[in-house]
Amino acid sequence: MRVGMQTWGLFGALVLAMLAVDLAVDARERRMAARTESRVAQSIRLRPAALWSVAWIGLGLLFGLVVLALYGSHAMVTYYTAYVVEKSLSVDNLFVFALIFGELSIPAADQRRVLYWGILGALAMRALLIAAGISILDRFHWALYPFAVLILLAAARLLFGEQKERKVVVAACAACGSWVARLIPVTPLRRDGKFWIRQNGRLAATPLFIALVIIELSDVVFSLDSIPAVLAITREPFLVYTSNVFAMLGLRSLYLLLAGAAERFHALRYALAAILLFVGAKMLSSSVIDIPSWLSLAVVLAILAVTVFVSSGRSKASS
Repeated sequence: MRVGMQTWGLFGALVLAMLAVDLAVDARERRMAARTESRVAQSIRLRPAALWSVAWIGLGLLFGLVVLALYGSHAMVTYYTAYVVEKSLSVDNLFVFALIFGELSIPAADQRRVLYWGILGALAMRALLIAAGISILDRFHWALYPFAVLILLAAARLLFGEQKERKVVVAACAACGSWVARLIPVTPLRRDGKFWIRQNGRLAATPLFIALVIIELSDVVFSLDSIPAVLAITREPFLVYTSNVFAMLGLRSLYLLLAGAAERFHALRYALAAILLFVGAKMLSSSVIDIPSWLSLAVVLAILAVTVFVSSGRSKASS
């Protein structure tokens, strides 16, 4: 699969355009929220959040058709498999972000701003990590096994580490706040969603900046789960990175919908663990068994379908 610089350039222009649209939508929502009461503002924000979430997911799915037109059906199925895996893992990450915001008492009006810049930084960071991962696997075949172990450890964390994850978030917030304070002044004040404010004649970091630093650092940790997982599906840089980008775009709108609904997705962690176990086994057995992309996609979709069915059944029973 040969991807020219022109294709990369067009994809980059598309991403920049989508980020500009996302920023403009967020600015409009903030203005609307400022003019309305809090309860009304919340309902106003949730409706477009749902519509934009559908729009972003639809855009990610439409891009698969672009891959089909340019590189054929095999590349399209591979892209969809990587996209679904990345999108599923990103949903679990949103609940961790909710823990971070809660620990630092970041108001809902400012959370989207932090997520916007956090996602922007993550896009650049993941490009470097993906390039490094592909380079390592191309040079050293034995690196498959450490990567597979990382995937299996991530599955174990999802199965058994939920309470520990909460403690880690609390400790990380405290440690990061004290670490940043050693380098620059930190203030507990928040003003107009700013990361920095001038206080006593000098710049000081607000809690929003602390939250941004923790989210960026946590994304590095999440990358140790998601990047090996997608590399178990394909090592084609274009498919790996585009699936990551489209999975991350629109996370802010999705966050508004899901941040307070962790209990409704109680089975999600088990589904993600099952997906990671599958892709980990796929990577370990890649030199012996060649699992086709269509079968990988079918397995991932089947796991998610069962999860939705179980979660909806339990929600109806509890109500």
